Amino acid sequence: MIETSARLLKLLTLLQSPRDWTGAELAEKLQVSARTVRSDVERLRSLGYPVDATRGSVGGYRLGAGAALPPLLLDDDEAVAVTIGLRKAAGVAGVEEISLRALSKLEQVLPSRLRRRVNTLAGYTVQVPADEVGPQVDPELLTQLTGLCRDREQLRFDYLAHDGSESLRRVEPHRLVNWGRRWYLVAFDLERGDWRTFRVDRVRPRIPTGPRFAPRELPEDGDVAAYVSRRVSAAAWRYRASVEVAVPAPMLVEQLTPAVGVVEPIDEERCLLRTGADSVQNLALHLGLLDADFVVLDGPPELTAYVARLAERYRRATSS
Repeated sequence: MIETSARLLKLLTLLQSPRDWTGAELAEKLQVSARTVRSDVERLRSLGYPVDATRGSVGGYRLGAGAALPPLLLDDDEAVAVTIGLRKAAGVAGVEEISLRALSKLEQVLPSRLRRRVNTLAGYTVQVPADEVGPQVDPELLTQLTGLCRDREQLRFDYLAHDGSESLRRVEPHRLVNWGRRWYLVAFDLERGDWRTFRVDRVRPRIPTGPRFAPRELPEDGDVAAYVSRRVSAAAWRYRASVEVAVPAPMLVEQLTPAVGVVEPIDEERCLLRTGADSVQNLALHLGLLDADFVVLDGPPELTAYVARLAERYRRATSS
């Protein structure tokens, strides 16, 4: 019985890899006959593991998806990665409670050697806390939206804008992005004919969903994270400026994160930076960190005055 149980666990581990196994391959790995392999597969099925089988010369066995989630076998590295991921997810608005429940179950059965690795990682890494608590998002809504992204189905929803106004939107959903403490839906707005970013906590879906759609060319050359980062940051800017910078555009792009602004080439030696910040002081600080000559072409008068004061302050600081 002990040999049989150990063999079943090894068989389950093999089947969890993303590939098909022939009966001969499994028999060789387990050092048993093909008949024993078939018998062990039936035992796993009786325990609730959905083992799919295909016939023919290229047929084989694979662990499929069933009606209920059976126990999973994780190796050491997988268990550590899942635990760390759950600890981080416990700080994501909308899924904190669910993540904590799953984390408590996993840590209860985690071997001491792995618990030590997890605690070491947690003790010697630092996560920058968010400045604010994110809005609550229903996990079922996240699941619904990701399903629509996967199945490429249109979505109609009521959307509450920042100014309190409501509108009915019809979109082709593409991706969900977690940025900071909020969830955002990146979708193509069919009424406006362009890509848009929506805060998920302000989305109220209407049922049923719409027809399927063909995939479109994505914004930002497919870099959805950069697109959301730029749009969300720009929406929060109180002060905006257009600045000519005396460096080639590719060089400046390498220095900046997407949240800083948009870079456009002027010629081989200069580029245009469209940027902003929540205060004139922070905006001037960003420009000072460019480490290149710049000219403010368009911006608030307060920025020009503040940059002039900084220039005079720096001149006095170095005049002696």
